[in-house]
Amino acid sequence: MAWHNDLVTRRLSNFFILGGSLIFCGLAAAQTRKTENVIFVMTDGLRWQDVFRGADPALLNKESGVPNPDAAKKEYWRDTPEARRAALMPFLWGTMAKQGQIYGNRDQGSEAYVTNGFNFSYPGYNETLTGAPDPRVDSNDKIPNRNVTVLEWLNRKPAFKGKVAAFGAWDVISAIANGERGGFPANAGYDAFQMTPMTPQLALINKLKVETKVWDGEAFDSFPFFTAMEYLKAKKPRVLYISLGETDEWAHDGKYELYLKSARRVDDYLKILWETVQSMPGYKDHTTLIFTPDHGRGEAPTGWKDHGQKVPDSKYIWMAFLGPDTPPLGERKNVPAVTQSQVAATLAAFLGEDYAVPGAGKAIADVRK
Repeated sequence: MAWHNDLVTRRLSNFFILGGSLIFCGLAAAQTRKTENVIFVMTDGLRWQDVFRGADPALLNKESGVPNPDAAKKEYWRDTPEARRAALMPFLWGTMAKQGQIYGNRDQGSEAYVTNGFNFSYPGYNETLTGAPDPRVDSNDKIPNRNVTVLEWLNRKPAFKGKVAAFGAWDVISAIANGERGGFPANAGYDAFQMTPMTPQLALINKLKVETKVWDGEAFDSFPFFTAMEYLKAKKPRVLYISLGETDEWAHDGKYELYLKSARRVDDYLKILWETVQSMPGYKDHTTLIFTPDHGRGEAPTGWKDHGQKVPDSKYIWMAFLGPDTPPLGERKNVPAVTQSQVAATLAAFLGEDYAVPGAGKAIADVRK
């Protein structure tokens, strides 16, 4: 029976070698991953056309809500799409795209799109944050989300408990994130945000927010952004979600210049966020930034103002990634399409978590080393 004992010994040895190799590989992957925090910013309905081509010449006119076209052209017009987009969003193109990756330029063989079929906000935010479209989510009504988002999913884990927060300009964001059920802050719209300890800056933001209204249910982007900044500095969350909305509101209002200005402002907010986290211990070189919209829009001269099922091209979006684990491949060209449903799993993967939720899209492999 010696031969049998030798065979058993060899098999056990192989088993432990294989098992040890797998454990080693897992530990090595964990050790090489640098991301410990994710900041996820969305801006509602910002077109891929403007992100990749810059200001649209067909819309730089009075009929499209540009009171002084000559002044607007001086601000935003350049001779090439590359120069125009850099003028519109300098941080996105000067830092995120150069040091990270950006998808969605259909002119260059890169597509990013929603899969929910509705092409408007609640379905888009739900797909983005849960990883799967839900045909039952077919309106923008402020109804608590029945689906568990990646924010809630992470907050249930000991490593992230109490380290997740969401802030939004649109009041429905609090219902979509469903922080009340999930047990994490989810502040949106004109609701005051209370924090312990309160800061003078946050108290002032709360006051100004309720005194400054243009749209029902949608605050100016500055209010959720600077509320989130106060929370970031005071509470140091590991996952911070910020949803901004002026790009969508000004587009619906047919005011292209204000739409461009809001896109430029969002870009400036990204710069502020990135510079802030790179100055903070625990965040510097350990934070990944994700940036994407909830849906796209139509074309000039009038379709750009709208989106939804009646505007099929509004399914096309874009997405950008920047962080210590993202290879600097820049603007992706001639690559397989990516979908909105992949964002949730990608966010989780940056944090070393496998978002193996039934129906959810798989993480985008290329954005992580």
